[in-house]
Amino acid sequence: MKFRALKIVALSAALASTATLLSACAPIVPMDAAEDANNPACANVIVRLPDIVAGEERRYTNAQATGAWGDGAVQLVCGVEPSGPTTDTCVNVNGVDWVIDDSAAPIYRFEPYGRTPGLAVFVDSEQVSGTETTVDLNAVVQQLPQERECTTLSDTFDVPGAKQ
Repeated sequence: MKFRALKIVALSAALASTATLLSACAPIVPMDAAEDANNPACANVIVRLPDIVAGEERRYTNAQATGAWGDGAVQLVCGVEPSGPTTDTCVNVNGVDWVIDDSAAPIYRFEPYGRTPGLAVFVDSEQVSGTETTVDLNAVVQQLPQERECTTLSDTFDVPGAKQ
């Protein structure tokens, strides 16, 4: 009887330990794959995604060629249709041109301009910094071939009063 009681106590402790471990696991982030998610260049990006972006830990996703960090703070999708010329803000961060779409603020869409396949990064600016996010993702973005770069009107036209 004593032996059987010890087995039950040991089994109960093991189950409680397992339940604690499972409850600490973050759920998978539900995402949708982009149309060109099976592009080999996306695979080259995804295998290089950092464990930490803007101070947030990487999470598992349920879609091909995607990445996520934190509690919805940063989400990345590779294989999107690359944007063409735009009037959205374009900034160069350590050699990568990023187009910033703020139309859904506080969720900002960052796209490395002129790279194929296209890649989109969605940042919740109430949780993390878009600047930190782009800095942390620059190395992987540079794996995508760059075909175009950002320009301004003064780069393409002789604009009176523009600094040359």
